[in-house]
Amino acid sequence: MCIATELKPVAAEREAMQRLDPWHGRCDLQFHATNGSTKHQGGCTAPFKLLRSERGEDGRCELPVLHTAGGLVGGDQLSLDFKLEANSRGLITSVAAQKVYGSIGRSRLQPEGCFAHQQVRCSLASGSDFEWLPQELVLYADALFEQQLTVTLPEDASFLSAEIVRLGRTAAGETLQQGRWRSSLTIQRLAGNSSTWELADRVELGGASLDSPHGLGGAPVFGTLVWAAPMAMGAETTTSLLEGARADSEGLTGTMRCGALNQGLIARYSGESSRDARFWFSRIWERTRTIRGLTRPRIPRVWPLQEQPLRRQTSTVNAFEAAAETH
Repeated sequence: MCIATELKPVAAEREAMQRLDPWHGRCDLQFHATNGSTKHQGGCTAPFKLLRSERGEDGRCELPVLHTAGGLVGGDQLSLDFKLEANSRGLITSVAAQKVYGSIGRSRLQPEGCFAHQQVRCSLASGSDFEWLPQELVLYADALFEQQLTVTLPEDASFLSAEIVRLGRTAAGETLQQGRWRSSLTIQRLAGNSSTWELADRVELGGASLDSPHGLGGAPVFGTLVWAAPMAMGAETTTSLLEGARADSEGLTGTMRCGALNQGLIARYSGESSRDARFWFSRIWERTRTIRGLTRPRIPRVWPLQEQPLRRQTSTVNAFEAAAETH
């Protein structure tokens, strides 16, 4: 039984690598609000599958997306397009961690390997609120992965994203080796015929940057949370948000830093624990809900968490809520 368990990931990886034609999975969804509740329309193609949606306490449509292929190989493409109509609220998460198999040195035709790609486009209308919260991305040794997240929204819409990547299966003593991870995140505010950039963030991890003290310093886990707020926050509210987010790192391992955007927040994690990254981001997520007077977030049922990440000291919560009320 133990032997079969150990061989299963290897067999799965070999089976995935033997596919000759790369997949291009698509997911196109629209969210619209009716009588205080948001519903979704649209659909997806293989290897994507939509699970049953749930209604959040604030009328939010919470929808898990399943990637049925068991992982990505070089050349695979994923395209996700989300459109939120006025005053709609949506939350998208993934059912399980996404795996990216190694491609460097696996093919005699392309010994240099081939990137797997994911492109996510989010278009938000006035008063809408969207949360993009996929589970962990795991890159196997020699895996190549590139992702693009493009967001356009007006000044009164809210967008929150939290993404975590593990570089190598560290539990098995594996590193990323020659692999590489690339990410491009852009958030653009639209106002009539003009636009401004809230954030343009490009990151590439691989090679010397994995171990350099100016890079990850050997840490296998990297994560980014970004929140584009639906209103201009005063100095007092912004300071309380940042101080509260930093306090939320207490008891967690890793390096955690955050800073203000023109109208929002960005937070970074690097360390050994994807659990601690998820816990920290979940607590900041809760703070962004509080500042808007929304209900406390409910951890998606598909997340494999055995502990409650949202527990914080009452005094810290009360201080933040008091600052939010004075805004």
